[in-house]
Amino acid sequence: MSITPLFRMDLRRLILLLAILSALVTLANSLYASYRVQRQMLIDNTLESNHAYAAKLAGSVGDFLDSAQQQLAYSAGLLATRYADTAYLEAEAQRLRLQTDSFNSVVFVDATGRVLATSPDTLQILGRRLDTPGAVEALRERRPLVSAPYLSLRGNLLVFISHPVRDAAGRYLGYIGGTIYLKQTSILNRLIGEHHHRDGSYLYVVDASRRLLYHPQAERVGTQVGDNPVIDTVIAGGEGSLRLRNSQGTDVLAGYAGVPQAGWGIVAQRPTEATLAGLDGLMLGVLRNALPLALLTALCIWWFARLISRPLWQLADGAQDMDRPGTAARIEGVRSWYFESSELKRAMLVGIGLLHGTIGRLRRDVQTDPLTGLHNRRGLDLAVELWRGEQRPFAVVALDIDHFKRVNDNHGHDAGDRVLQELARLMGESSREDDVLCRVGGEEFLMLLPNASVEVAAQVAERLRRRVEQTPVEPVGSLTVSLGVAHWPRDGSGIDQVLKRADEMLYRAKRHGRNRVETADARQPAGAVPA
Repeated sequence: MSITPLFRMDLRRLILLLAILSALVTLANSLYASYRVQRQMLIDNTLESNHAYAAKLAGSVGDFLDSAQQQLAYSAGLLATRYADTAYLEAEAQRLRLQTDSFNSVVFVDATGRVLATSPDTLQILGRRLDTPGAVEALRERRPLVSAPYLSLRGNLLVFISHPVRDAAGRYLGYIGGTIYLKQTSILNRLIGEHHHRDGSYLYVVDASRRLLYHPQAERVGTQVGDNPVIDTVIAGGEGSLRLRNSQGTDVLAGYAGVPQAGWGIVAQRPTEATLAGLDGLMLGVLRNALPLALLTALCIWWFARLISRPLWQLADGAQDMDRPGTAARIEGVRSWYFESSELKRAMLVGIGLLHGTIGRLRRDVQTDPLTGLHNRRGLDLAVELWRGEQRPFAVVALDIDHFKRVNDNHGHDAGDRVLQELARLMGESSREDDVLCRVGGEEFLMLLPNASVEVAAQVAERLRRRVEQTPVEPVGSLTVSLGVAHWPRDGSGIDQVLKRADEMLYRAKRHGRNRVETADARQPAGAVPA
C-alpha cells in the first residue's frame, strides 16, 4: 500500500493560489489606494471649504465695520453745525444705537475728551473725560479707527469704533464713538456665532495680539492663544488653509482669512476625525459592491485553472506509471489543447517507448541471472529501492535447496544447473505477475511479494515447497527446499534487517529438519532466533 501525502501541491492549485493571491493583492491595493485618495480628497475639500468660509466671513465682518464707520461718518457730517446742542446729540446717540443695533453703546466726545452725550445713559459717564485706550487713541489720531480690544471702565471687553467730527473749516471738534461688547449680544457676535456646527466645526476670531475676540466657548473670549501656526500666519496678513494640531492638542483642518479694517483674523476649523468619520463606512460600501465581482472572478479563475491544468495533471499521472502496460494508451487519450501540453505529451510518448526498451534491456542484461532467467542481486536491489521509495510493504521468502552439494557431487554440475532451472520454473508458476523472483547465490533464492501479508507469503511458500517435493528432476530425482518468511516493515525498519530476518527463518527451517517453512515472529527481534 503506497502512502499518499495529505496535501499535494499540483499545477491547478498553484495556478489557483497565484491567481487568487494576485486578485486579493490587487483588490487590497485598489481599496488602499481608493482609501488614500478619498481620505486626501476629504481633507483637501474640507481645507478649501474652511478657507472659503473664513474668507467669506472675513469679508462680511469687514463690510460690517465699514458700514459702522459709514454710519458714524454720516452722523459726524450732520453734527458738524450743531455739536454744541446737547439735546440734539443725545437724540442722535440714541438713534445710532437703536436704529441698526450695530453698537452696544454710543458716545459723543469733544476735542478735550469730555463726554457730551451718551446712549444708553446708564453708563453715567456724561461730562467725564474718557481715558480708556480707545478714547485716548481716537483723540490722538483724529481719524476713523477701530481699536484693539480692551476692558472698559465697567469691565466689559469691547472694541471701540470712532470717527472724528470737524466743522466746515476743518477744525477738529471731537469724535463719535460706538462700542461693541465682545462678551455680550451684538450684531458682530450674532454674525460670527451663527456658524457653529454640531460636527465639531467652529469659528474663532483673534486680534493682532493673539487675543480671542470670539469663540464658541464664551469663557475663552479675551484669553490669548499660545503657539498656533495658523494664528501666526493670519495676524501677519496671510490667508489660506492648513492642517495642524491646535493649542488644545486637537488635529484640525483650518481655513483662515484676515479682516484688514481691524487687523483681525478669522479661522474656520473642523476636527480631522470628524471629517474622516464617514470614510470607513464609504470603504465598506465599496468593498460590498466589489465582492460579487471578486467572487465571480475567483470562480472564473478556478474554472480556467482546472481547464489549463487538467492535461498536465493527466500527463503527470501517467508519468507515475510509465513502466506499466497501457500507460501509452492513457497518455495518447489526453486532450492536450495548447502547445506546451501537446509538446509534453509527444515527448512522453517518445520517452515511454525508449523507457520500455531500456527497461527490457536492463532486465535482460543487468537484472537477470543468465542460468535461471530470474532477477539477480542488482534486480533485487532495484526492486527493493523502488518499493521503499513508494513506501510499499512487501513480504520476503528466502529458500534454499536441501543437500544441493550432493547433487553436484553425485551427478555433476550440468545436473545441478537443470535442478536450478527447474526450481526457477516452479517459483514462477507459484507466484504473481508483480512478484520479484531472485537468485542471490548458488542454490539460494528470494521471492519478494509486494503488498502481501506474512500469512499470504507463508501460503505461497508452502505451496512452492509441496510442488518442489512432488516434481522429480532427471537424473537427480525428487528434491526438497527449506523456506523462511519475513515482512517489511513489520520485521524491521531497514531492508537489510528484514532480509536477514528471512535468512534466519530459512536456517531455522534447516535446523528443524529441512523441507519446511518457518515464519518470523513479529514479537521477536532479528538475530534472536532460538535453536
